[in-house]
Amino acid sequence: MSALIDPAELAHETDLVWLEDTTELDYVRQSLDRLTTRRGRPAYHRDGRMVGYAILGPDAKSSRASGTFRRRVFWLLPHDRDQDPEGLYTTGAPSEAVDPRTVAPGVKGYKTERSEGGPASPAMLELGITLPKA
Repeated sequence: MSALIDPAELAHETDLVWLEDTTELDYVRQSLDRLTTRRGRPAYHRDGRMVGYAILGPDAKSSRASGTFRRRVFWLLPHDRDQDPEGLYTTGAPSEAVDPRTVAPGVKGYKTERSEGGPASPAMLELGITLPKA
């Protein structure tokens, strides 16, 4: 789940690679996957499609036990809002979802009015969080 990603786990990200234009995506799912390399397009073993992934810098250390690196992968499932606008996520979003406009290397990102499919939350309004017009 996105909420469980510790920002310290993203400290070695140097870039994000988007495999498709995210301007029309209300949200993307993100997870930390164990991958064998710091860079390059990872293998994808979920339903749906991979939308993007993180690249790690040379100072990122692999796990002693497995030799793998924890890298962020962004993805969508067939029943997500972009493919099924009247489906399960007409409003709301999966727990691991974030608005792709709020993500950057080393930045976890967060849910927004757009990603939730509804009006701005009181917390966003209180914090004065505004997003660029789509």
